[in-house]
Amino acid sequence: MGRRELLIKQLKEFQEEHRDLDAILIQLQEKQTIDFVQIKRLKKRKLLLKDKIRSLKNNIEPDIIA
Repeated sequence: MGRRELLIKQLKEFQEEHRDLDAILIQLQEKQTIDFVQIKRLKKRKLLLKDKIRSLKNNIEPDIIA
């Protein structure tokens, strides 16, 4: 498996985890859970994943400045 394929695999894993965190946060909000520490931690993880996803996408297909 080449470097590009590994990056794509990792990207898909990060995207899946990001979607899972979305679902968890929605459930917590629907239940009106007051565990702000947990919600804050999940949102922080979600932002970290978003940055990693953006970085991986740039490594897979870098922007070409013309």
